[in-house]
Amino acid sequence: MPPLRPLPRSFYARPADAVARELLGMCLVRHAGGETRVARIVETEAYLGPQDKACHTARGKTARNAAMFGPPGHAYVYLIYGMYHCLNVVTGNGEGQAVLIRAVEPITGCAGKTCGPGLLCKTLAITRTDDGMDLLGEDLFIAPDEPDDKRLPRIVARPRIGVDYAGPRWSRRLLRFYLNGNPHVSRP
Repeated sequence: MPPLRPLPRSFYARPADAVARELLGMCLVRHAGGETRVARIVETEAYLGPQDKACHTARGKTARNAAMFGPPGHAYVYLIYGMYHCLNVVTGNGEGQAVLIRAVEPITGCAGKTCGPGLLCKTLAITRTDDGMDLLGEDLFIAPDEPDDKRLPRIVARPRIGVDYAGPRWSRRLLRFYLNGNPHVSRP
């Protein structure tokens, strides 16, 4: 595998739904504890900012979601159920948008399950201490992948998972994206 380089900040400085689709097939790279872990992103969810009732910024800026109001291309990592970390990529330009990385396909150095946001964070050693990390650095970043056949499977769009509380307008929107037929997707 050739050396992987982080995507430019301009990639992230766009609406979350556009970034969410284009992250599919990219490599998530984690350097930690002397180990390198690389996995292909196969499932994402877009969160469109304060107007999106399923988005963490719907109630304004807090200490927990502050990274989402910062510059694009940074990590927003939060804890759910008191035990699972979730990695989001901040998008847009400070308006509180982000893309949740829901599932990845292990490529190298990944010893564990990766078919859900909490599982992939555990396998890639991503924790709340990574919140706000610049994804253009060396420890955690996303890089273009060079697939063998240069073609990605069809992208499927479905409603996001676990956001019924946001009401039908937001829970039914097709803002979850995944690579059709990939066995690492959290659920079809």
